[in-house]
Amino acid sequence: MIIRKPRSLALATAALIAGGAALTLVPAGAAQAKASPKGDFAVTVNGTTYNPAEGKDVKLKDLAVAGPIAVRGKHVGFDVNPSTLGVYNYTLTGAADPERMVTEPTVVFASKVPVLTPAQIGTVKIDRLEVKDDDATIILSAAGGKMKFQAKDFAQGGIFQQEPEFGSNVEIVHTLGPKLFYFVNEFTGKINFGDGKDPVTTAQSSTGYHEMLLGKDSPQVATKLYQDGSVTRWSVTSGGRLGGVLGEDAIELSQGATNCTSKCQAQNQIHGSLPVPPLPTDPTPIPVPAN
Repeated sequence: MIIRKPRSLALATAALIAGGAALTLVPAGAAQAKASPKGDFAVTVNGTTYNPAEGKDVKLKDLAVAGPIAVRGKHVGFDVNPSTLGVYNYTLTGAADPERMVTEPTVVFASKVPVLTPAQIGTVKIDRLEVKDDDATIILSAAGGKMKFQAKDFAQGGIFQQEPEFGSNVEIVHTLGPKLFYFVNEFTGKINFGDGKDPVTTAQSSTGYHEMLLGKDSPQVATKLYQDGSVTRWSVTSGGRLGGVLGEDAIELSQGATNCTSKCQAQNQIHGSLPVPPLPTDPTPIPVPAN
């Protein structure tokens, strides 16, 4: 996980890059959520809402589930549908925060859905669910395997990942929200997603800063199968993952995650800071590939 750097250092680094200064890269992996004000996750299962007191947690195991699981936080919210093992309406709330990127609720991903057969899904139950202030873990057990979801209730950073364990590759389809699009970053040459809006960072109001909405898919042991301006299809190895990274972590000049499917956090750790290039200026959607 990436150890966060102060924003002042990130801005100074961006200035160095713009000026052509040389910078040394260090190995990188999955990003960590920023140290924003504490989140407040609540998870609703079978009509019951679990919202632990500050500093406490709630744990559930081996629970039959009927209907979508609603995850709602201060900064993010989404639903998990046991009938598809997919995530729907992953949303930034726009709550006041020094690191926020939107000022109103904004759907970042309309869906993150695995392509599985009815036989692979079968009867689904909650294998394990754990809720803390700013952290939620949900593991669903299906007929053919398991799907793990991990989320952080922060305004940006590495705040979501989805991990299939089905003994073979699982295709997962990412569909962006209606206001967002994938584009090629002019400074990094890599694919980001965003809404194309200029940031408002020069003045701080009583409700906090508004930064440019930027993100990227963060795969580990996964192969991209398709890409256009709103959809990406990934083939994910069992034990691999698809992460979601928002904010400056989405554009910093890292080398990406290692090819690892078990106990990967420690070897993906960074003990310093990474260069952050300037913000993209006029992003345009990736076109639909010609047939």
